[in-house]
Amino acid sequence: MHFGMTEEQAMIVDTTRAFVENELYPHELEVERTGHLDMDLIRDIQKKAMEAGLYAANMPEEVGGAGLDTLSWLLYEKELGRANYALHWTGVARPSNILLAGTEEQKEKYLYPCMKGEKWDCLAMTEPGAGSDLRGMKASARQDGDDWILNGTKHFISHADIADFSIVFMASGEEDTPRGPKKKITAFFVDKGTPGFTIREGYRNVSHRGYTNAVLEFDDCRLPSSAILGEVDKGFDVANTWLGATRLQVAATCLGRAERALQHATEYAAERKQFGQLIGKFQGVSFKLADMALELKAANLLTWEAGWKFDQGTVTETDMSMAKLKATEMLAFVADEAIQIHGGMGLMDELPLERIWRDARVERIWEGTSEIQRHIISREMLRALGA
Repeated sequence: MHFGMTEEQAMIVDTTRAFVENELYPHELEVERTGHLDMDLIRDIQKKAMEAGLYAANMPEEVGGAGLDTLSWLLYEKELGRANYALHWTGVARPSNILLAGTEEQKEKYLYPCMKGEKWDCLAMTEPGAGSDLRGMKASARQDGDDWILNGTKHFISHADIADFSIVFMASGEEDTPRGPKKKITAFFVDKGTPGFTIREGYRNVSHRGYTNAVLEFDDCRLPSSAILGEVDKGFDVANTWLGATRLQVAATCLGRAERALQHATEYAAERKQFGQLIGKFQGVSFKLADMALELKAANLLTWEAGWKFDQGTVTETDMSMAKLKATEMLAFVADEAIQIHGGMGLMDELPLERIWRDARVERIWEGTSEIQRHIISREMLRALGA
């Protein structure tokens, strides 16, 4: 593996970082204090992101994206991750690559408008009673002639309030397995405004202010068979094929935020004086900086290795789980230590540290909890021994 960046990758990093610092940083404080992201601001950022070639950069060239390899895409995500999540996720949108699994008709209706910034998508899996255990979902879809009838509730659905359509995963049957009955899952496109489909305001979140979540309710919501994404009862196959890299995306954004926090802490330690000398000269501070840098580098290496292996076609679930687990837990550690080095000032919202600290908490929960990642890693270790 080559550890240096190519010229193209260095350009991606420089371009994205400059965009983040010039176009996103100036709006962070207002979004954090109000918890609101104005649509005019989103459109303004969106326009500038398109002009800079950063919009939908995660997608293949054949559908209008940048065609980045996985490692380059993760470098791009890392730079975006430095900023408030709502600003970079809605303004510099990256349509879900699960849209690539659609038919040509579905791509015309959903994918291409997302690529042009005309529509936003959202994914709906989680339910009040089914978080880590997605097979436990109760929201269901039953066939009625050529149509399907959807009933149930989804929650914690990110930015569903601005999404023009949702990709919803529903229990569509049951199958017998050696470990007992297991739900079959089917994925559906559901347009906003479809009768029987209601979007309600979600919960106020301590992390990622401005990045809203919603509750989706389905009450005899009727859809044609053409709304199915993939095949009937094969929703998990679609999800596993197209959503695997999202754990690496989470890891990459955590790296960006941790790097920003460490930079603040290092600069502060190099200029703040107490007891007649710079605080960076005290081992109580300097050793913290060393440990923060060590943990950040370890998380970087795990993430870049997983990205590189993804491009080689050799990545495993363990690779991605290790990257996600290490990066998210590293961010929590670095954010906490950065605040400790700053003392009381670290908790003031004039600095981004208290935001990074708050935002870090959700990263160990969504896209698979830390416990789920440890389960995946240990399961692969034990399977190798036949256990």
